[in-house]
Amino acid sequence: MAVKNNQINDDQPGIDELITLSEAAEKSGFTTRHLRYLAENGELWARKLGRNWFTTAQAVEEYMASEHHPGPKSKNIKDVS
Repeated sequence: MAVKNNQINDDQPGIDELITLSEAAEKSGFTTRHLRYLAENGELWARKLGRNWFTTAQAVEEYMASEHHPGPKSKNIKDVS
């Protein structure tokens, strides 16, 4: 929970909740490059402060719990029935 202009903003984490993508990579097993890709594409909540990206442990946990299908997508889907 962050405070901005003396108002509480529930959808933004506090500064003490932020972790670098390097820290998130150590906890999640993803590479920092993959986490940055997810952040840049809006699949993982993250913010860029200066030249560094930050996220939260909660955002990483939510992404890991969601259904995601990494890897190349097939252009020719064949019916196996």
